[in-house]
Amino acid sequence: MIKKIFARTAAALALGLAGTGVLAQDINFGIISTESTQNLKADWQPLIDDMSRQTGLKVTAFYAPDYAGIIEGMRFNKVHLGWFGNKSAMEAVDRASGEVFAQMVNADGTQGYYSHLIVHRDSPINSLDDVLKGGKSLSFSNGDPNSTSGFLVPGFYVFAQNKIDPKTHFRITRNANHETNALAVANKQVDVATNNSENMEKIQNRYPEKFKDIKIVWTSPLIPLDPLVMRKDLPEATKAKLKNFFYNYGKTDAREKQIIMKISKLSGFKESSNAQLIPIRQLDLFGQRNKVEVDANLGDADKKSRLADIDKKLAALK
Repeated sequence: MIKKIFARTAAALALGLAGTGVLAQDINFGIISTESTQNLKADWQPLIDDMSRQTGLKVTAFYAPDYAGIIEGMRFNKVHLGWFGNKSAMEAVDRASGEVFAQMVNADGTQGYYSHLIVHRDSPINSLDDVLKGGKSLSFSNGDPNSTSGFLVPGFYVFAQNKIDPKTHFRITRNANHETNALAVANKQVDVATNNSENMEKIQNRYPEKFKDIKIVWTSPLIPLDPLVMRKDLPEATKAKLKNFFYNYGKTDAREKQIIMKISKLSGFKESSNAQLIPIRQLDLFGQRNKVEVDANLGDADKKSRLADIDKKLAALK
């Protein structure tokens, strides 16, 4: 009898605490490493604080030295939702039980952003042709392998379409985040690097003197704006709280508008789904196809089989 009384009391206490938010679920919000952690914290922490306060969830920022760290964090349930690029979101959806639920919206109404190749202002390189022709004498800093604008998009439009492997085309090839690439170009530590239009604006604001030393020599087609991804297995009530927060954040409150403008000149977040990733999946598959076509180490039968498999995947995306 006493045990039953204790059990009922414990259950009632638990329900009461849950109702007051004391037992609020811990949520880790992952932030991809587009620049230094110090800068990312300054931009994102006010929003994360608001998320905790408005949802009643205990939200903590989760940083990693590269994009893979955020993807793996979600895979092993250490990251529950976060800001991803389209390429890293694709990996999170495919390998880490993720689902796209929101997309960033630009303050100026534009639907995306652009990938760039950048060089120092004094460089004799003025075009993509110059980059392709002078490869053997140039050092190149590519983006994070899971970056859309820093790796996937230039990988397709610059290299795959010209049947070039950047690892062998340049004298030296390395990988770094957007901010590191920009500063390396400005400081003449590397000849050519990838970057994007959003980060260029941040470089202009944070390092105006360095920005003056950077020249853009190639610009990509428009890239869809970044998605937000959450784990599919989060409780439905938690999902609803998080969606409600993001779909309404910055819509009317002047302070919130300032916060998201600082993050990336946003007006807010809109509903989205995994369908947002279809153009990125197509780019990824087209890039794979071009690599297979020019791979001299593959036999005819193997090459034909791999191309047929890629074409089947592309057809399924239409």
